[in-house]
Amino acid sequence: MTFLDVLLAVLAFAAVLATVRLVVGPSLPDRVVALDLVASVGVALCALLAIRHRSVVMLDVATLLAVISFVGTVAFARYIEWRHRS
Repeated sequence: MTFLDVLLAVLAFAAVLATVRLVVGPSLPDRVVALDLVASVGVALCALLAIRHRSVVMLDVATLLAVISFVGTVAFARYIEWRHRS
């Protein structure tokens, strides 16, 4: 088992834990943070898979996932701010 395999396993475990928090999370901000963490772990997994398989396409997937995650997080933050004002 190589170092990359260990990193992939640790990130997969982190994704499972974050998904549990996403489902169970007591409040909307907790779920937003958990969703952002799942997306960040997904970006890291894509980057590690790109290294492991020597595939540039996976880096494109990681970049796209990071951009979508950022836009989604900003949208959720704006929604939470708007909900507090009302």
